[in-house]
Amino acid sequence: MDAAASKADEEKSRHARRTKVKQQNANRDTPDSAKLDSSLKRHTALIKRMRQTVGSDNRDQIVKDIDTLSLEKYVDEIAGATLEGIARCKTEKDVWSAVEIICALHRRFPAAYTGALIPLLGGVLAPPNKAALSALPQDQREKEDSVRLSRQRPVLRVCAELALVGIIRDGPGRSGGEWIMKAVKDLLSNDPTLSSLPLLSTFLKNYSRPYLGIVPPQPKQSQTDAESGQAASSAQSEVQSHFPPIVHEGEELVEQEIRDRFKRMCEGYFDNVAKKLVIEHKRLQDQDRRNHEAYIRSGEIFEDRQQAYEKMTKSYEKLLSNCQTLSELLYMPMPSLPTASQKTESIQIGTNTGLHSGDDDEGLSVGGKWEDEEERRFFEDIQDLKDFVPKSVLGIEGEKQEDTEGDEAKEKLEKERAEADVKKLQEELQDLKLDGKPPQPNGDTVQENRVNGHDGEKTPDLESPKAGSPPGSPQLAPQGPSQMLTALLARLPDATNRAMIDQAAVEFTFLNSKAARKRLVKFLGSVPKNRTDLLPHYSRLAATLNKYMPDIGTELVAILDEEFRYLQRKKNVVKELAETRIKNIAFLSNLTKFCVVPSHLILHMFKVCLDDFSGTNVENIALLLEGCGRFLLRSEDTRARFETMLELMRRKQSMQHFDQRQILLLENAYYQCNPPERAPREEKQRTPIELFMRHLIFDVLAKKTIDKVLKLIRKLDWDDPAVVRSLHKIFTKPWKIKYINISLLAMLTYDLQRYHPSFAIAVVDQVLEDVRIGLEQNIYGANQRRLATMKYLGELYIYRVVGSALVFDTLWSLVTFGHPDGHPTPHGPCPMDMPDDFFRVRLVCVMLDTVGMCFDRGTQKRKLDNFLVFFQYYVLCKSDTPMDVDFMLSDSLEAIRPNMPTHKNVAEAAVAVDEMFDVAMQNAGLKNSEDSAEESDGEDGDRPIREDEDDEESTEQETSDGERTASPEPVVVRNAPEHLGPSEEADAEFAKELARIMTESSAESRKVDKKAAWWDTAVLAPGMRKKRTDDPDGEGDGDSGTEGPVMNFTVITKRGNKQQLKHLPVPVESSLAVHTRSAQLQDKVEQQHLKRLVLNYEQREEAEEMKALEARNRAGAIKIRYVG
Repeated sequence: MDAAASKADEEKSRHARRTKVKQQNANRDTPDSAKLDSSLKRHTALIKRMRQTVGSDNRDQIVKDIDTLSLEKYVDEIAGATLEGIARCKTEKDVWSAVEIICALHRRFPAAYTGALIPLLGGVLAPPNKAALSALPQDQREKEDSVRLSRQRPVLRVCAELALVGIIRDGPGRSGGEWIMKAVKDLLSNDPTLSSLPLLSTFLKNYSRPYLGIVPPQPKQSQTDAESGQAASSAQSEVQSHFPPIVHEGEELVEQEIRDRFKRMCEGYFDNVAKKLVIEHKRLQDQDRRNHEAYIRSGEIFEDRQQAYEKMTKSYEKLLSNCQTLSELLYMPMPSLPTASQKTESIQIGTNTGLHSGDDDEGLSVGGKWEDEEERRFFEDIQDLKDFVPKSVLGIEGEKQEDTEGDEAKEKLEKERAEADVKKLQEELQDLKLDGKPPQPNGDTVQENRVNGHDGEKTPDLESPKAGSPPGSPQLAPQGPSQMLTALLARLPDATNRAMIDQAAVEFTFLNSKAARKRLVKFLGSVPKNRTDLLPHYSRLAATLNKYMPDIGTELVAILDEEFRYLQRKKNVVKELAETRIKNIAFLSNLTKFCVVPSHLILHMFKVCLDDFSGTNVENIALLLEGCGRFLLRSEDTRARFETMLELMRRKQSMQHFDQRQILLLENAYYQCNPPERAPREEKQRTPIELFMRHLIFDVLAKKTIDKVLKLIRKLDWDDPAVVRSLHKIFTKPWKIKYINISLLAMLTYDLQRYHPSFAIAVVDQVLEDVRIGLEQNIYGANQRRLATMKYLGELYIYRVVGSALVFDTLWSLVTFGHPDGHPTPHGPCPMDMPDDFFRVRLVCVMLDTVGMCFDRGTQKRKLDNFLVFFQYYVLCKSDTPMDVDFMLSDSLEAIRPNMPTHKNVAEAAVAVDEMFDVAMQNAGLKNSEDSAEESDGEDGDRPIREDEDDEESTEQETSDGERTASPEPVVVRNAPEHLGPSEEADAEFAKELARIMTESSAESRKVDKKAAWWDTAVLAPGMRKKRTDDPDGEGDGDSGTEGPVMNFTVITKRGNKQQLKHLPVPVESSLAVHTRSAQLQDKVEQQHLKRLVLNYEQREEAEEMKALEARNRAGAIKIRYVG
């Protein structure tokens, strides 16, 4: 009540102030011109100040200058400055200050100033030029509308105040309400896009009371009749608390006529806006539905469609907000916006598109007679014609009593007939149980079924026209109702939704006559055979009219019954009448679900087909079960009889022999009308923490959120085995997340490895186990999982969770696992990897695409090259490569080894594989030179020999060490058990003498010029080395051979100026040979040690650089694949 009281006080103060200013404006202010200042400087300052703003900030100074300055020569400039100053008035206080300034100028210059200002204000409030706006693009047009609204809003408020205080007048003694109403009307009527709607909202917020006379409606009466007097008094007091009471009409600032017209105009405009809102709402729903269908069709919504939908949504929300504002200001209800579940324009049988309330759960449950809510509404929600057509047209006055008597007699007759049918069916079923044979229909039964009490009269042939029908002749189109009925019947084939059919029923009611009903029945009974889509809608039309015109339903059912009996007589004609049978059964089924066909009649037709359960009747029964079987089985009045018929049909089906097509028809139809009861799928119960973890990985995980996800996972209770188990399941099932997010999952595994290393090890073990299980089982349904697992393993290597050894082991296992001796043979059958199965090739390509670019230097490059050679041999061993696999293979190889030679056949690939294994064995030191020369070219050429298998195993063992260089094997020098040659004393003497000679020669060589006496050294000259033809192991620098029991030394002698070489064989058991060999081995070990130190140093430096680079890039969401 306090808010209402304050609002009332504000409105009273505004009314009093406007009245006071209006009275002041009636008197002219004429100051003494001798006392006024006419200096140019002060006039210029006043105009400049008014251009800035005429709001409350400059009000006092401007009013003072108006009272003290002459202003006669500057009236036009002051009018223009006033207009510019009004545009900067934002608040109500600023608007009232502008009004006071204008009133002060008006009292001094009522003709000159006011006459110049009002046209300027009217020009600002003029509607925009349509031609100019239409030429602008959409975004520019929106900017222009925004600028125009910001300019017109303060001007409209000032003009509204000026019309209330008597500045703007429609005529002598009248207010300016007509002028304001015309300005607002021009703005709204010339605005098809409703861009001026905010102006009306602003106007109504401030001036709905003086211009429209709107008062809030009285609250709804919820009291009893005894309290009605108190309720009325309280409502009146509340109304009076909101707005000041109107005591005399003369106190109003705007005339009553203007207020009424203004209010009607605003209410009419609101109605138009409401209609526009409903239209836009439907368009938005249609667009949303189309987007959903496009998403289902293509899996994505294209950008242009998405942008159009967002733009439409923004426009609709803006319109909805403005409409709600108008509804609140005008105290008018908002329009009802239809939801998606209320849109039932077309029938969609079998699709669960609608929502239903709790009252319909029985009919829509698993055992209900309707498949979904849409089907239920189509067959049950039939419009009542008396709501659309006068009762006199329907002819329902004075006939209720007769109808009730007739209905009671009809129900009694149907009940007796139903009981008789049930007894007869039970007897037949009992006979089947006793005899075990289906009863053969005799001639009397068939004749009884065909005639069915029609006094044995013959059914006319549908093929031949009746004798009494006149031949078709051209006639003039009839006038009046007949012509309208002809037009209506012509439109019916195009009426393919509920709205059109219901409208056609209403239109036919106004044309109702006996002849019109006959024409309609004849038209409905002659539906084209290929237009079975019209039957549900025609059935709805007949059901709508049947309530008030029962002869339509009766005659239509009689025509269909006659056609059914005709088809029973012509059951030997299969192909020619197949479409007619389908149309007849479908029409009867739809009419049955509309309760137009009596239940005993449709059950009798089912019984007729069941008595002669063969040929076309099998198809008829299947069509009946599919069309209305579910309805009959779940309706209260037909359930018992139809269950007995279904049991009888199943027994006969088990006793008779049908072909596969007929069995399939009957089984599908039976389970469609009576589906087996199955327990609903139980949703797996998960704990909240497990749901949270799955939400983090499956929904939240992205490049921008990976750090946040990592922090949340680290905050979990890692001491809880259930949490760790759930995380292990999530991290080992990469196929459950998006394929592009597998790398992020690997990055999370790497980050968690630093805090929980055992978890990362368990993840890697499970991934490798999944790869192995996939190779062993090779199930087609798990192919997508295997691809994701292989991608995941590659990403784990990129983020250094696994080493290169595991990657190469996996690659080699992909091309060797399951094959005899680990080697594929050309077109050789393998249970785990058939020649026509190329999925392993896809797995290898996925791994190469993921990690192939990392193996581009050092030993890893050689290992990958060796694998690619064998991989080409593996691919050629299979059948002809499909095109998609060939493209994938070529793309993968070109990305990692663009210059690698490709082999065209198996023979070339086998030779390349043998050469690759030979080189690998020579590098490993596991193969003799004669073996390599002997086995370089095999006879079969299709797969490597047994020695190559050993080489492959040694190569794989070498790869298991990763990037580390293998340590040299220790060399043990053993003395021979037997001593051949000189004794130990001779050897010692020889060694002593040789050492003395070498020492002397080296001492003399220091005294001789090295350039002139190069031959005096213990090292052979380069030319001498080339002339040697002996084994290289016999060089004097210590490279000795071990052929035979002696070691060859080279002795350099000089005869004259010519140097000579002599070979000196020394026994290998001598101390000279042993010391020389030991020194050579020691030098070799030192060289290997130095080499290993240098390589380790380089690798250590590279690792430190990689760690530093990773630390710098970790802050940003940049994925870097580290090599090494």
